[in-house]
Amino acid sequence: MLGVIMSGHGAFASGMEAAMLQVLGEQEQVIAIDFPPESTTQLLEQQFKAALEQVDTGDGIVFITDLLGGSPFRIASTLVMARNDAEVVTGANLQMILEMMLERDELTPAEFRVQALECGHRGMTSLADELANRSRAECANEGI
Repeated sequence: MLGVIMSGHGAFASGMEAAMLQVLGEQEQVIAIDFPPESTTQLLEQQFKAALEQVDTGDGIVFITDLLGGSPFRIASTLVMARNDAEVVTGANLQMILEMMLERDELTPAEFRVQALECGHRGMTSLADELANRSRAECANEGI
């Protein structure tokens, strides 16, 4: 099973973890690491390295971060570049995290990355778009 390290600015990671636990229950090999304003990039790197040792069982690692170009993304990226069994996915949303926690035991890190991006995009919608899609589907079912 892939190990997952979630991180982001402020309480992003612990908030996503709490929501994930509420919906899915306890998840193995998942660590959430917040990056509050008083933290430093050196401390975050140390936390990531310690988390890697905890969740890495040899099946691969995926970092899930909040923001492209942010400190959690950049530090995770430098750690992943030294490995061939790890990926970084950024721009996370709860839809993507929930779906991917249920799928990760059958995926390689690269497959996880591809599927996570699809899940994340699918989770981005609006009420107007969903109602329009439903209307189109109803018309198609009625042969209109």
